[in-house]
Amino acid sequence: MTKITYIDALNAALTCDLSDEIKEKLTALKEQLTKRNTAKSGKPTKTQRENVEVKERIRECLTHTLQGLRAGEIAKELDLSCQKVSALLKQMKDEGVVVTREGEKRTTLFLLPENDMSDPANS
Repeated sequence: MTKITYIDALNAALTCDLSDEIKEKLTALKEQLTKRNTAKSGKPTKTQRENVEVKERIRECLTHTLQGLRAGEIAKELDLSCQKVSALLKQMKDEGVVVTREGEKRTTLFLLPENDMSDPANS
C-alpha cells in the first residue's frame, strides 16, 4: 500500500458531496500545501553542504587502505561521531562511492570500489 499525501487526501475529500464553504476551505488548504511544497528551492541546506565536505574527507581516508575500515575507525581518524560517519557511509554506499565487505567477527568494512581486491574486475 502506498502512502497517501495530504494533497491526495484533500483531492479525495473534494470529490465528495460537500457544502461550498467546506470546498473553499479545502481548496485553499490544498493551494497552501502546494505552494509550500513548491517553495522549497531544492537548494542544499547548510548541513548538506557540510556533509559534502565530510564525505570527501571520508573518501580521502579510505584511499589509504586496501583492507577497508570500520565506521568507528574512520570516525576516530576524522574526529567525528560514529553515528554521523555511519550515516554518511550509508549514503556513500547507496551512491556507489564506497563498497562494503564483511570483516572479522561480522564487522562491516568500508572501502573504495577501486581498492576492493575481492572484486574480479580489480584483480
